Amino acid sequence: MRTTRTRTLLALAGAAAALALSAASPAAAADTVLTTGSAGGDAVAVGDVLNASLASGTSATLYSSATGTSGVSCTSSAFTAAVTGNPAAPGTATESLTGQTFDASSCSSNVFGVTGVTSIAVDNLPYDTTVTSDGVVTVTPQAGSTIQTTVKLRTLLGSITCVYQAPSLDGTVDEGANGIAFSAQHFTKVSGSSLCFANGYFTATYAPVTDTTQPGSPTVYVN
Repeated sequence: MRTTRTRTLLALAGAAAALALSAASPAAAADTVLTTGSAGGDAVAVGDVLNASLASGTSATLYSSATGTSGVSCTSSAFTAAVTGNPAAPGTATESLTGQTFDASSCSSNVFGVTGVTSIAVDNLPYDTTVTSDGVVTVTPQAGSTIQTTVKLRTLLGSITCVYQAPSLDGTVDEGANGIAFSAQHFTKVSGSSLCFANGYFTATYAPVTDTTQPGSPTVYVN
């Protein structure tokens, strides 16, 4: 009788342990490329919407050369992206960049003959975006499209429109700020007057990235 009772108790203990492991499995599944709350925290769900504005005290710039300071500068910009894939880490998460805005009232230009910025629009959205566990961010257009930005400026001779295109954009994860940084990403002018500089180099840091689908919009981490 004691042996039977012992075996029964052991079986019950084993079943309880199995249930405990089953209950812990969702936490293990949270070891994905994108998590919220902390590194290795809760997994970001496919379909969640991520958002980020410019890092505090920084500007988004489109300069006429990679090392120069002549061009357009904005202190207010933001992006919105939807998560389309979030595999186990290490790996590559995928997103759809559905929106990127620049507040023209925060923008200025020091280009000779330009008196102000009317608008900056990011065209041909959405863009496909990948984020690797190594911190590499790549933004590419969808098939048959291109990354394009239209800049409308006020000049001494009237309003002009400058259109710039790029085949792709490469960025890096800013781990300290939980953000994404782009540095001197090259755009080429495809249309516009002679007052439009021939090349544009885009630099910006967006941080922190937050998951606006979840309560409290927790910060997103890359693992």
